[in-house]
Amino acid sequence: MKRTLLLAVVMTLIAACATSPTGRRQLMLISPEAAIVESKKAYLSTVDELDKENKLIDDPKMADRVATITGRLVTVAVQKFPASAKWEWSVAIIDDPETVNAWCMAGGRMAVYTGLFEKLKLTDDEFAQIMGHEISHALANHTAERMSRAMATSVGVVAVGVASENKIAAMGGAAMAAKLALELPNSRSAESEADRIGMQLATLAGFDPEAAVTLWQKMGAAGGGSRPPEFLSTHPAPTNRETELNAMIPAMRDLNPKRTKAPVHPVEIVR
Repeated sequence: MKRTLLLAVVMTLIAACATSPTGRRQLMLISPEAAIVESKKAYLSTVDELDKENKLIDDPKMADRVATITGRLVTVAVQKFPASAKWEWSVAIIDDPETVNAWCMAGGRMAVYTGLFEKLKLTDDEFAQIMGHEISHALANHTAERMSRAMATSVGVVAVGVASENKIAAMGGAAMAAKLALELPNSRSAESEADRIGMQLATLAGFDPEAAVTLWQKMGAAGGGSRPPEFLSTHPAPTNRETELNAMIPAMRDLNPKRTKAPVHPVEIVR
């Protein structure tokens, strides 16, 4: 019985695989469509709480800047990934001057924090790189992938616990194994994937690809130069990332030599 359960879990994990836009194998225990549905619920709940706390920025100048730059990126995203034309593209601008962050959920629902602008003093090209990177996470189904990893961890813990004489120890070991075998390698790969796709989106939208390098230099400086050991980091170390981004710039420039600006796709600013 125990061996049958373990075999069933293993076969499920093997079968639940997909291929990312760059050809990388992805674990998919939940479909991208289901991830979009669940992301919408989470997003609406988050936005509702932020609204109650008066944390949503309604500054016309900032809203126009965010909507215009993001809209150019979305135009390219829809061209390259036609299924995203049906997404509900929106951005919540969150009043939090201490938080340097932005994210994009499955289905095109995004958020940016004011700390991103206040602490990094971003140029339009640098902001385009951030949003291109975050949009790429959604386009490459990274939300579904993260949810699948979480599900796989739960399934693995249960299976190993059943098969073990020491269930508590087995559960702890399974959780660590799942983190190392699933979360870290996939997250690191996903970050590199989002770097590449994001730079392509930004370049095709008319923004300078070199801004990807200056952006991460600013990120590194904002972090005080400190980072966890590369092996345990979900992001590539700053030096490696900068090297990889620099290596991509010549090919990116060829995509849009004149840096022609893409049209602005409608993007809702959540108020």
